Formats: sequence, C-alpha cells, structure tokens
Amino acid sequence: MKAHLWRVAALLVLAFAALQASFALRIGAMAFVAPESTTFQRSEAWRLLVDKHRIAWSQQWVDDSRIANHLKRAVIASEDAGFAEHSGVEWDAIEKAWERNQRNEARTPARAKIVGGSTITQQLAKNLLLSGERTVLRKAQEFAITLMLEGLLSKRRILEIYLNSVEWGEGLFGAQAAARHYYRTDAARLGPEQAARLAVMLPAPKRFEKMPRSAYVSGRAATIVARMEAVELP
Repeated sequence: MKAHLWRVAALLVLAFAALQASFALRIGAMAFVAPESTTFQRSEAWRLLVDKHRIAWSQQWVDDSRIANHLKRAVIASEDAGFAEHSGVEWDAIEKAWERNQRNEARTPARAKIVGGSTITQQLAKNLLLSGERTVLRKAQEFAITLMLEGLLSKRRILEIYLNSVEWGEGLFGAQAAARHYYRTDAARLGPEQAARLAVMLPAPKRFEKMPRSAYVSGRAATIVARMEAVELP
C-alpha cells in the first residue's frame, strides 16, 4: 500500500513537472512566434457561439513598431505604473489589495468586491494560458506563468503580446482592432487622448464600449494623459 502511494505521488509530481515544462516551451516560442489566440479569447468565441449563434470578431496582430507609444504609455499608466521595473508581481500591491478585500468583506460580506493587484504580466498570464476559474491552485499557476513570462520574454515582447490580445469590447481584441473600431484609425496613429480613453476601458471593456465618451471615461482619461509623460517604456 505504501509503495502504491509513493508511485501515485511520483506520477503526480511528474505530471505537474510536465505541465510546467509545456507552459515554458509555449512561452519560449512566443519570443519568436505570435500566439494565434489566448485561452480567454477561445472561451469568448465559444460563449458568443452559444449565446448569439454567431461569432462577431475583430482582431489583427500588429508589431510593436506599429503601436503608438501613446497607447503603451497610457496602458502602463492606467494598469501597471511599475511595469518596466518589477519582476512580474508587485507584492506590495497584492498585500494592499488583500487588506482592502478584508475590509470590504467585514463591512458588507454579501456584497464584498474583490479588489485585485494584478500587473500587466499577471493579466497576460491569466488570459493567455489559464481558465477563468478562481481557485487557489489556478492563482498559484498564474504566478508561475508570470515568472516564466518575465524570465523567457523581454518586457517589450510581453507588452506587445498583451496589447495585441487584450479585450476592448465584445469580440474586439487588440490595439489595431480597437483603434479601427473606436477611432477609424490605425494603432500607430493614436493620439494621447485617444490612447488614454482606450486604456480607461481595459478593466471593464464590455461595459465601457456602450459609453466610451461618458463623464467617467473623460475624467479618468484626463488623469492618465497627465501621467503618461512620466511613464518609462521598456
């Protein structure tokens, strides 16, 4: 019986190691080959097919040189100000988010809102290779993939993949598709205010696509524009 348990444990360890190796190989390949799709995109395509019986989709990969620096600065200023310096995870931000979550839960347990502390690299890790379930094991795997991304890819490549795969509305993915949809221009030609407005949308793109010129979006965009000059690009 004891020997059987050891064999099972060894098989589990080998399976875990094989899974991590497969993630590392896929990420390493992304240094040279753009990912065709992300796990989140595939789940969205399936949802659209099931719910609406059609897939309205817009996405076009553009290289880093064809994405305006204004958009890069706006997204970093809005989503992850320390992107160029940190190693993928900002532990101070996670600790503060945890404390806010605890306070929210203590005040209104039934309506407590989970406040995250995800960096751009963590967001990419989650959407690129993982499912949307919220478990401790999935979060641990997110951290592992985040470290792989940071170790195997340059910051510039991480940002390039992120900006080409992130959601900007229902069935709308990537900077080029967003620039064409909202401003009838290319991602390379986005101005500071346009870029800032797109950055504001990222936390809740399906909600903001219905009101892209709302007072909140305008006010938040003005704040981001003021911060963009101080942003360091990778």
